[in-house]
Amino acid sequence: MSGPTAPGLEFSVRDIVAEPYTAAPQLTARLRIEDGSDERIHAIVLRCQVRIEPQRRHYGHAEQEALRGLFGERERWPETLRPFQWMQCHTTVQGFTGSTEVDIALPCTYDFDVIGSRYLHALGEGTVPISLLFSGTVFSKGGGSGGGSGFGVRQVPWDCEARYQLPVTVWRQMIACHFPNSGWIRLDHDVLARFADFRERRGLISWDETVTTLLADARTRTAADEIGEVVT
Repeated sequence: MSGPTAPGLEFSVRDIVAEPYTAAPQLTARLRIEDGSDERIHAIVLRCQVRIEPQRRHYGHAEQEALRGLFGERERWPETLRPFQWMQCHTTVQGFTGSTEVDIALPCTYDFDVIGSRYLHALGEGTVPISLLFSGTVFSKGGGSGGGSGFGVRQVPWDCEARYQLPVTVWRQMIACHFPNSGWIRLDHDVLARFADFRERRGLISWDETVTTLLADARTRTAADEIGEVVT
């Protein structure tokens, strides 16, 4: 059973930066929290859902082509361009009165099976409209207008959120730190074994050369099929 909500809490995003020295790709958001009550906040166990809101952005022709796999043809976008979850994260906010600022880690991935990675990879310049939706538990220390000396427990209001325009360059900077001039895709074991067999049979020296050769073979076959259709 949930308790009463915490009055007067407001969240805003001051900045989001790329972390170059973490073990895995990570952005860090600097949050400002303002509390309208006169209580001493002992701690907040804060949860955050980060959503991308693609409908709040303009897309150039190249971006529209790159996003066809996610949202379909351009004429379908009024129905398909909907907010989607990018990640979930959490932190513990230390005690404060009135207002405070806190960093919250935003763990990312370059896995192309994840819709957020595919979406961000398709973008050129500009910004990414994101919203951070907050929930959690507020632990307050006595001493407010009631003059109490105990502890109180309340919930972060369900409508607490903050919007931010994340520069695409910040995301690219983070990816470049962890995957310089490269990326990765996850393959089924059987498919990977077939790739390895093809590489050995052709005497290819790298995976880049293997994929490039396969693409070239596919283009050659496609061209041959098109020529055959014209001739017949």
